[in-house]
Amino acid sequence: MKKREVHIVGNWKMHQTLVEISHFFIEMSKMKMELKCKAWIAPQSIHIPILKEIAFTTGSIQIGAQNCCEHESGAYTGEVSPLALADIGVEFVIIGHSERRSIYGEKNEVLNKKVLLALKHGLKVIYCVGETLAEREAEQTFNVIENQLSIGLRNVTPESAHLLMIAYEPVWAIGTGKTATAEQAEEVHAHIRTKLKLNAEQTIILYGGSVKPDNIDSLLRQENIDGALVGGASLKAQDFRALCSSASTAMM
Repeated sequence: MKKREVHIVGNWKMHQTLVEISHFFIEMSKMKMELKCKAWIAPQSIHIPILKEIAFTTGSIQIGAQNCCEHESGAYTGEVSPLALADIGVEFVIIGHSERRSIYGEKNEVLNKKVLLALKHGLKVIYCVGETLAEREAEQTFNVIENQLSIGLRNVTPESAHLLMIAYEPVWAIGTGKTATAEQAEEVHAHIRTKLKLNAEQTIILYGGSVKPDNIDSLLRQENIDGALVGGASLKAQDFRALCSSASTAMM
C-alpha cells in the first residue's frame, strides 16, 4: 500500500470539444468505478466552468488549470490570473510544463512567481521539472532538475508546502511514445525527494511522459512514484478509467 495518496492527473492540453467532453463523462458515468485514488483533470481554461459543473454532480473528479499568470491582475491580455482561478473554485494548477518552457520560453524565475502567487491563493500547484534528451545524454539530468527545483520553488513557505506537488516529466518522453523505464523514473523521483527542502516525505511526486494503461502498473510499484500526469491517455474515458483503476489498486 502506498504511503501517500496516488493521483492520476489528466492534462487535456488544447484538446476536447464540448461534444467530446460530453461523451467523455457519459462514458465515465457508465463505468461505475469506485475511486480510491485522486482523479484530476486540467481542461482548456474556457472549459473549466463546464467541467466544474459536471464534477459537482459526480463528486469524484477535481478540476484544475493548465497554467496561470505570474501577476494577480492588470493589463495582461490573454492571461489567466490565479486569483480568478481560485475565485471560480479551481482546485489546482499545473506550472512549468515542458511545453510552457520550450514553446513559450518560460524560465524558472517566472515560474517561481507563478508558484508563489498560486500558493498564496490556496491553489494546489503541480510544478513540473524534467530534462531534454540532450541533457540526459550529457548526464546532466540531476543538475537540470536541481536547478529547476531550487529556483522554481524559492521562498515557498512551510505553511504552503502541503499544497505543492512535483511532476517529473522527461521531455524526451512526452508525446513521443517513449517512456522512461520504471527504474529510470524511480531514480529521478528518489533524487527529487532528497532535494525538496520542505515536506519531502509527504510531497506527491508524479511521473509524466507517455503514461498509458499498459505501463502504469510498473510505474506505481516504485516507492517514490505517487501517480501520473497524463496527456493523450487521459482523453478517452476508457483509458482514463483504466489508469484510475490501477491507481486505486495501488492504494489498497
